[in-house]
Amino acid sequence: MDRRTLLAGSCGLLVTSSIAISQPPAKVARIGILAGKPTTPEAARLWEGFAQGLRELGYIDGKNVVIERRYFEGSVDALEPLAIELVRLRVDVIVTGASPAPEVAKRVSSTVPIVMAFHTDPLRSGLVASLAKPGGNVTGTSLVVTELRGKQLQLLKETLPKLGRVAILLDPTSSTYRVDLKEVEAAARSLQIPTSIVEAGAPSDLAGALSVAAKERVGALLIIGGTSLFYSHRARIAELAIERRLPTMTGLRDFVEAGCLMAYGPSLVDGFRRAAWYVDRILKGAKPGDLPVEQATTFALTINVKTAKTLGVSIPPSVIARANATIE
Repeated sequence: MDRRTLLAGSCGLLVTSSIAISQPPAKVARIGILAGKPTTPEAARLWEGFAQGLRELGYIDGKNVVIERRYFEGSVDALEPLAIELVRLRVDVIVTGASPAPEVAKRVSSTVPIVMAFHTDPLRSGLVASLAKPGGNVTGTSLVVTELRGKQLQLLKETLPKLGRVAILLDPTSSTYRVDLKEVEAAARSLQIPTSIVEAGAPSDLAGALSVAAKERVGALLIIGGTSLFYSHRARIAELAIERRLPTMTGLRDFVEAGCLMAYGPSLVDGFRRAAWYVDRILKGAKPGDLPVEQATTFALTINVKTAKTLGVSIPPSVIARANATIE
């Protein structure tokens, strides 16, 4: 190799190096999380499911993505300032927990993509135009628990042969509580089960609501509305129900792990893992309004045997045999 060839090669190397150095670094995506603070192992497991879903798709927090977590405690009034903060941080997508987080996020921004890790009824709450074609900036997964109310009441009736009135615990601040209530009451009428309503829109309302149910001498408590309030305080609800000798039915296994009697419904972990897929699609250019909302298709019955013994409830063998899981 002569001197001119060597110089030409060196210059080429310098030019190549210069180009490589001048290239801007790859954009690091920002993912916002807006939800109630995961104060229990069960709640932490849900968000770990989301993180695991991201890792499986190649996203590592602090490396190729940055996750901005904004959790609220207590009053849902704290949600809006946190949502505004995420928008100001220019996150690429916001992932939400239970209602009303997605509603608040949508109210704050109509352009930042929003992924629901779970929602009881995004269609009738007005979050999406349709499940197949959401439109707007919201998509994700739906629990569709309103369709399960008849099954939940039937299981209560089988478990408690002398079941009389059932108290319905609802959160009046939920965007879907009217729809939920309508579904429950229709199912109860078909099963000839009388119902009464007790409301709790804040943590301080829970004890009073369950005391009202106990004074009415109801045979069981049905918890409706997949809200952050009830989920965050599920252990307190279970404690209050046991103190007042109220067998409880809900749609989420996490409530049974916290001490409630029974749950029949879909898996939340699946919804959180699936949320990672939605985030991946959006970060790769998909519009949330074009990504169909997925509905839960697998449901499970979970029974807390320890709570049953505490309440003096004898679970029939036919119901135990159908349980996907029992908690001692």
